[in-house]
Amino acid sequence: MQSMSRFEATASLQLHALISDLNWRIQMLEADIAEEERATGNADPGSSTYSMLALTLRARRDNLKTSIALLEAQLSRAPELSRAA
Repeated sequence: MQSMSRFEATASLQLHALISDLNWRIQMLEADIAEEERATGNADPGSSTYSMLALTLRARRDNLKTSIALLEAQLSRAPELSRAA
């Protein structure tokens, strides 16, 4: 097993920190979504009267989840990429 270079270790730590930050932001968005749904009395995104703000927050949250999945995939490939070089 090859050891990681200092650059690879730093990059890995930065990716982990970014993923943690994005997860925190998702939690904040979910709290905002719940608050907006409570305030409007409508928690059904399929409803025509569902809050536009809540829809926008949901889209942001979903985009962050996609970003996290891509970053985690990049992290899992990182050792393979360093061996190929």
